[in-house]
Amino acid sequence: NLITSASLFCGFFALLRTLQQDFYTAAIFILASGLLDGMDGKIARYTNTTSRFGVEYDSLADVISFCLAPGILVFAWALEPFGRLGWLASFLFVVCGALRLARFNIQVNTVESRYFSGLPTPAAAILLATGILVFYRLGDTGVSKHLTILITTYVLAFLMVSTIKYYGFKDIELFRRQPFRWLVIAILLIIVVAYEPEYTLFGVILCYVLSGPILTLVLLHRRRHPKPAIPEEKTA
Repeated sequence: NLITSASLFCGFFALLRTLQQDFYTAAIFILASGLLDGMDGKIARYTNTTSRFGVEYDSLADVISFCLAPGILVFAWALEPFGRLGWLASFLFVVCGALRLARFNIQVNTVESRYFSGLPTPAAAILLATGILVFYRLGDTGVSKHLTILITTYVLAFLMVSTIKYYGFKDIELFRRQPFRWLVIAILLIIVVAYEPEYTLFGVILCYVLSGPILTLVLLHRRRHPKPAIPEEKTA
């Protein structure tokens, strides 16, 4: 719950920096909130401190950090010049994120935990945040007007309330012995992120957002064309 509170603080501070038109810092704090949000659930499970209160508190914090904060941020940064289309896109992002979290809470014990139904709200928020960092890296700072951001905001809102499947990474055990190759991969990833953090983080989260439709098509194909069962050999 303390880690969840820290995540909530990052979302709140991102809102404050947005009001001061410090969009770069606001985006950084949304990324920090995403990191903390990924930690709290795993730490609660490893320390056997999960509770219904923690689940509800985490969802309420996520509404602030990954719905309201990025919605206001993207509106103040790039959508305000579009007028009604801009604030509608911002509101749609916020409300779809809240609906996504509400649906997750009621389905958490009834659906397959390996996959998420719909794009997770942290992923949608982080894509917007890293997009801002990339634009700043390219020299486009301050208030902007980008049609691609408007379209992206609408698309992310739709993906959050859709039934498209996304891999949940819940079956990855970080505190168990792992093959040596994972150490090498982790080191290479850290080096790449350290060299070009804005582009790398944006590329990684964009690949995850695009992986949902591909994964859904693969699962649908497997369901419609199951592998034939291998007949058992008869022994004399």
